[in-house]
Amino acid sequence: MTDQNAVLAQILVALQTLETNQSALAATVEGIQSRIETSSTVNQLKTQQLPRPTDSPSVDPKDLRQDTNGHILSSSPPPRSSIDSQRPSISLGEPVKSLPTQRRSSITSRIILTTYPGQSGIDPVPLTWGEADPQKRGPVVVSRHSKTIRKRNAIGAHGGSYSIYNALAVAAHHLDLEHKPDFTNTEPAVIIGPFPAWSDKRKIVAMDPLGHLAPWLYKDLMQPPNDLDIRPTIAVTKAHMKIPELEDSVRKGRLVPDGKICLNSTGELAVTKFAVEPVWYLPGVAERFGISEADLRRALFEHTGGSYPELITRNDIKVFLPPIGGLTVYCFGDPKAMSDPNVKLALRVHDECNGSDVFGSDICTCRPYLIFGIEEAVKMAQQGGSGVVIYFRKEGRALGEVTKYLVYNARKRGLDRASEYFKRTENIAGVKDMRFQALMPDILHWLGITKIDRMLSMSNMKHDAIVEQGIPIHERVEIPEDMVPEDSRVEIDAKIHAGYFTTGKVMTVEELNAVKGRAWEDIEH
Repeated sequence: MTDQNAVLAQILVALQTLETNQSALAATVEGIQSRIETSSTVNQLKTQQLPRPTDSPSVDPKDLRQDTNGHILSSSPPPRSSIDSQRPSISLGEPVKSLPTQRRSSITSRIILTTYPGQSGIDPVPLTWGEADPQKRGPVVVSRHSKTIRKRNAIGAHGGSYSIYNALAVAAHHLDLEHKPDFTNTEPAVIIGPFPAWSDKRKIVAMDPLGHLAPWLYKDLMQPPNDLDIRPTIAVTKAHMKIPELEDSVRKGRLVPDGKICLNSTGELAVTKFAVEPVWYLPGVAERFGISEADLRRALFEHTGGSYPELITRNDIKVFLPPIGGLTVYCFGDPKAMSDPNVKLALRVHDECNGSDVFGSDICTCRPYLIFGIEEAVKMAQQGGSGVVIYFRKEGRALGEVTKYLVYNARKRGLDRASEYFKRTENIAGVKDMRFQALMPDILHWLGITKIDRMLSMSNMKHDAIVEQGIPIHERVEIPEDMVPEDSRVEIDAKIHAGYFTTGKVMTVEELNAVKGRAWEDIEH
């Protein structure tokens, strides 16, 4: 018996080794496949150009104007001002000579406050936003690497809101200023596009449509003699997702494991994720908001404490990488289905709410609606369609968590009535919402989404922003009543009164006055 146990143990070890080797082999094969697909896409883009915007199947916004409950309106959207599409006539010129590699906090001992067009030694890489040929369009170059700093064609820094930590790491001598990333095995896990909107400078103004391919598209510029530091602003990976509520969804039969998307009885999901950092094309952003580029530049300069003087001194540079949070796309099912007009798509656009999404606060409907959105996205993918959840970093309606908590205090120390819900926010912040959904649809254009069959959102602002960008919404789906926490009735009833979509009752002001939230000390509502 002992010998038999020993043999069985050896067999088990052999099987475990075989499994490990098989997993390693599968990972290696997947990596090779990703490199082949990325290389193929890069070669295609280099030789065939991006699809022209005129090929876009999206609908004219004037045909999609609707009120908050989906009824067609006859009015047309306001006319847009023209975008300045000129670029300076400049060449790459001679590269800057490399400096010794060491950890320094700056390339020079002098503090350079700003630069100017035509200044000696300043020779930005040409960048023409919206150009169909990626080589003619050029890369986004913003690094302060010694070989790159004089070639920058964008203002700001990589990393969005995390760029400040990068600066701190340099100041503390933890990060070598001359470090350049090694992008081996970092190719996108899936390839999508290209789509016509990628070369339409009106449809994509808040992200770089080539941001996921930049190190491979512009590899030649990253090698000697240019040796530029060019980085991606989009990354694509695959993952598994486990959320406690989804196990309950399986147990109650709302989700059914299929081994492909919903993997097992715990509600574990297979997902493709796209992380996107903000990259703003300033003329396009200004046009989207109906203001001048000069007014936009001045406001961004003055109201960030003068942090980016090149917004004022470098009107030849049209691209800005702002220090704000980005977004993440969670795609369930085949990513290619997102752009397939012949299959149905369910979409949840969700703005960050740390208190509810992560820690389960019941003062709002954020986490319940997010869970509902994920469930419905998975169901649509399992039916052969596409399910997408897009998560934006816009905490507290982009007012921030400090402002949000001050509003909570004002509400809970008062009567916390639904009739005064927005007034509390305006009293503190001056506005009730700063999410400005006008830039939100850019990610939909980038994903190739041309219509939405089920919009898992009640927001009138999100609906209107998407429709005005030429993407029709066929059905709007509100959060089920049984998923609305009792203490969040103040929020949801106030929002419905203010214009949020509903198939139910819209309360009067008098009725809103009777909707009250729970006090801090209350155990039960």
